Amino acid sequence: MNDAAIIALLQKRDEQALLEIRQAYGGLCFQTAYRILGSREDAEECVSDMLIGVWNSIPPDTSEGLCPYLLALVRRSAVDCLRRTTCQKRGGTQYAAALDEIAEIIPSDERTESQVERREVLAAVTAFLRGLPERQRQIFMLRYYAALPVREIAGKLGMTPNAVKLSLMRTRQKLKEDFRKKGLL
Repeated sequence: MNDAAIIALLQKRDEQALLEIRQAYGGLCFQTAYRILGSREDAEECVSDMLIGVWNSIPPDTSEGLCPYLLALVRRSAVDCLRRTTCQKRGGTQYAAALDEIAEIIPSDERTESQVERREVLAAVTAFLRGLPERQRQIFMLRYYAALPVREIAGKLGMTPNAVKLSLMRTRQKLKEDFRKKGLL
């Protein structure tokens, strides 16, 4: 079933939509949460939270597809779970390492003052990513969206880990400069 059909089911409040979402995107959402949390039980709970979230919010804009929206919901749930379960400063997972790398550019929820500012940041990141060459965008998304380790990204893309690190560093620098120009930093 395609995304438009699933969204139509959601708008009709048909619970079949949740089954279709779990079948089509459940594995990817679980992997994303698991990479952040390192716990199967917590990751499964995040997938359930994502299903509740999508049921309650029905995706507002589907021009980018349903998958990015679902991954954003599951990531938010996983980060919230990570914050609840760890008292120490971020540590222990690939997601925490990825967050540390990009933390100075992307404001955290605690520092972001309002929903409007969050939307501006999201729109700026989306526009920035659209302007990147495909390879750079892939590397950036695999690291900061899917929270893959550098070595795994290198293996997937046939690159060396150092080339991936260099690409990430350059992309972060470009993003930082883009944010400065837009007054977001």
